[in-house]
Amino acid sequence: MAQDRQAQSRNSDRAPENMPTSFGFQSVGEGQKQALVDDVFHKVADRYDVMNDLMSGGLHRLWKDAMVSVLAPPKSKARPWRLLDVAGGTGDIATRAVRKSGEQIEVVVCDINESMLGVGRERAAKAGLTDQIEFTQGNAEDLPFPDKSFDAYTIAFGIRNVPDIPKALSEARRVLKRGGKFLCLEFSDVDVPGLDKVYDAFSFNVIPPMGRLVTGDGDPYRYLVESIRNFPHQDRFAEMIRDAGFERVSYRNYSGGIAALHSGWKY
Repeated sequence: MAQDRQAQSRNSDRAPENMPTSFGFQSVGEGQKQALVDDVFHKVADRYDVMNDLMSGGLHRLWKDAMVSVLAPPKSKARPWRLLDVAGGTGDIATRAVRKSGEQIEVVVCDINESMLGVGRERAAKAGLTDQIEFTQGNAEDLPFPDKSFDAYTIAFGIRNVPDIPKALSEARRVLKRGGKFLCLEFSDVDVPGLDKVYDAFSFNVIPPMGRLVTGDGDPYRYLVESIRNFPHQDRFAEMIRDAGFERVSYRNYSGGIAALHSGWKY
């Protein structure tokens, strides 16, 4: 079974038009994916950091730090500066960004999943950051914010779970101010010969059983592994970002392409 899944991974065309009806390696009906994804994150909300540790071997913490360094939030209140962090319900990126700024910026966390937001609100309260971080429930495909509301937009390990990615990218551009920056950190396509096979073996043979051992349920982890293999490779996703109207689009690989940080600007 694991070999079959690995073969599916290698043979996947990763076509963006298939994303709205792909739930891992399963095909689902139009409009069904969002509820299935919501159920996954309701199940893993309390162990979200454990999930990312399992998926990345703990490297996600370094990648997120690198993302916030590229974001470079201002360390002055000379003018108000607002960040929108989408699909960041637990507040991981938001907390890093606020700390990086010396608590000088405002962050709005928008997530469709209330269980994830509950974890984030609790963590922000414990960290004493409730004045700097606001939590709002909303859909990346239809953001509940006016045009040109934010100086920057971030999304980490969330875009591949959005059914209509082009629509989410269009919404990201809409809510950004002119000169605003878009950053997306996502698991991606390994580009180091040999590492791809090692990572496939680890992903399909180790992560779901480990997830079951840690949380009692391996199915959410199986979906998350499969969703990575269905996500468009780096160059194709960069093209999607350009198609949404962003300029100066680029990406950088982390850890041999296990993850990639995509960026673009709204002008």
